[in-house]
Amino acid sequence: MIEENQAPTVRVFIALAPPDSAKEELARALGPAYTTYPDMRWNRIEDWHITLAFLGELPTAAVPVLRAPLAGLAAAGRALRLDLRGGGHFDERVLWSGIGGDLEGLHLLASQVRELVGEAGIPFEGRPLRPHLTLARARRGDIAGVLATAEGLADFTGHPWPAARLHLCGSNIGRGPGAIRYRDIDSWPFDGAH
Repeated sequence: MIEENQAPTVRVFIALAPPDSAKEELARALGPAYTTYPDMRWNRIEDWHITLAFLGELPTAAVPVLRAPLAGLAAAGRALRLDLRGGGHFDERVLWSGIGGDLEGLHLLASQVRELVGEAGIPFEGRPLRPHLTLARARRGDIAGVLATAEGLADFTGHPWPAARLHLCGSNIGRGPGAIRYRDIDSWPFDGAH
């Protein structure tokens, strides 16, 4: 129960999003797994993203503080050339697709984002960056689909694409399949030299 004097909060993260064409290419590669393992909790394709910094639950009043620094970073930055590549799993329960391309630039961008967040006075979980897209989660005790699908993605390499925008995102947690929904709070194009 939320107390009346408790400030409203939102779960926040900063990310890059593959273009629809890259996500559709990966979805086609996953096609057989969708039908073979329908009981896995598949993330919605429109929610696929590469998290640069997960900030967790923040008071909604703290979010505007991030807009100007992130807009400035994007304005000075360049679009990274990335691709979706391979697959794997975390703890045999979380299926992911890997990221290829300009990984050095991706790590540098994540460091810059995290530095800006710290300078804005917002604490966050500073786990090392492991570039990936989370695709699905296994239900308890049912890891076969995750393991088989990860193995099936081992040789997948999608076409390269430019990560054209920096996204400040929020998530809402509900119940049932596809219970987590992501939304852009704001986003900015990378306008620097390409």
